[in-house]
Amino acid sequence: MNKPIRTISIFCLLLFLALMVNATYLQYWKAGKLDDDPRNRRELVASYSRERGAILVGRNDAVAKSVKSHDEYQYQRTYPAPLQYAPITGWFSYYSSTGIERTQNDVLSGEDSRLFVTKLVDLISNDPPQGGNVLLTVDPDAQAAAYNGLKGLGAGVQGAVVAIEPDTGKILAMVSLPTYDPNKLASHDLAQVTEDFKTLNADPAEPLLNRAIQTRLPPGSTFKVVTAAAAIEKGLYKADDLVPGGVTYQLPLTRGETGLIDNEGRSCGANGSKIPFTQAMEQSCNTSFAQIAGQVGADDMAETAEGFGFNSHYFDELTPQAESVFPTDIDDAQLGQTGFGQFDVSATPLQMAMVAAGLANGGTVMRPYIVDEEQSADLDVLDKTEPQELSKAVSSTTASEVTKLMVATVDNGTASPAAIPGVQVAGKTGTAQTGQTDRSPYAWFISYAPADDPQVAVAVMIQNADIPRSEIAGGLLGGPIAKAVMEAVIK
Repeated sequence: MNKPIRTISIFCLLLFLALMVNATYLQYWKAGKLDDDPRNRRELVASYSRERGAILVGRNDAVAKSVKSHDEYQYQRTYPAPLQYAPITGWFSYYSSTGIERTQNDVLSGEDSRLFVTKLVDLISNDPPQGGNVLLTVDPDAQAAAYNGLKGLGAGVQGAVVAIEPDTGKILAMVSLPTYDPNKLASHDLAQVTEDFKTLNADPAEPLLNRAIQTRLPPGSTFKVVTAAAAIEKGLYKADDLVPGGVTYQLPLTRGETGLIDNEGRSCGANGSKIPFTQAMEQSCNTSFAQIAGQVGADDMAETAEGFGFNSHYFDELTPQAESVFPTDIDDAQLGQTGFGQFDVSATPLQMAMVAAGLANGGTVMRPYIVDEEQSADLDVLDKTEPQELSKAVSSTTASEVTKLMVATVDNGTASPAAIPGVQVAGKTGTAQTGQTDRSPYAWFISYAPADDPQVAVAVMIQNADIPRSEIAGGLLGGPIAKAVMEAVIK
């Protein structure tokens, strides 16, 4: 072989080897990073064109599903009940995903390793790949009752409702208003999707926010059930005992109006007197619970609050979750304010639903969950969530004593709007000051029923509503909503 031919042959061999090395590098070493690269439009289009599994509630009713489309993406993601379920389902779009669409993406997209056999069958039969389904714990009737009740407060309402099955931790309802239509964000008109997202994201009412788990506010007087539980657990009182009363109470370490607590005219006895514990709860006496918190002490108050879930993270199926807070390292004046849910106490609606559920479940707090089953496209169960105990907040005896106080509050006190004929209901109202003179107070309500055999625990939070300031009250606004949700579950 002459030299020119040999040189060309060696050069071609080197080119061939370089090609092999480059192909190996791209297809083996670099493949994962290229797949995940946000600039990889081919991968995005393939993912966006796949038939995702459905998100199901009740008897396999789809609240998110994929239908065939007549464009390059092949399938359109649709949401049949968009406004009710948007805070839960989130959206799946070309650009991003949220809610269950995001946290359960591996199952819904079909990428989960447990769907390998399904993928193999689809490959052999030359069928397009299908994603698996996700069945939620949500009760459609309870969800509708929560949504319609909250929406009934007016177009400008900002708030949330959470309902939990006490003995399992199943989330039966989760509603947040204002809401949005995820169909607009899942559209194949990508330019319009961008504009719609910008509009929603810039809205000062924050419709994209899931207030059930992401909004943390002072729980006001609903927190008095935690204070009562701490006092009873410590052995200071029982439900039929007398507790400190008073028209006013001067917080320790304070002087003058800044540290003077009152009850806004409610019947709580004379200063220095004792009143029945039931009266203190029925009338929601700030003066009583400030003094009771002082008797319990900061450490025991914190321990009880944390037993119900404060200062901890416990829910990952929807993200992000704002952790509820009970302050530590506080002085006696601040401790008194925590007794009725003020100072730096803050809670999400999910957290206050857990407080109610924990008391309803004999003091045992179950870890909340909203994904009941993960399924194949043929509805075969891949995994089913098993109830898990989160903590033992208080003893069953303590929970029973607090239940007596809460039942009395529905029967004779401020929580009467939640009363259900023929059903014993335990409940507590809350109206928390915002600290801003130009803003209405926050209205809260928690409850569970039947009180002797609880099937559902509810928390209602109204952050803002377009109604007269004088009518903002937890019982007046939240009671009827909680009642409707409880009735939907216990029927």
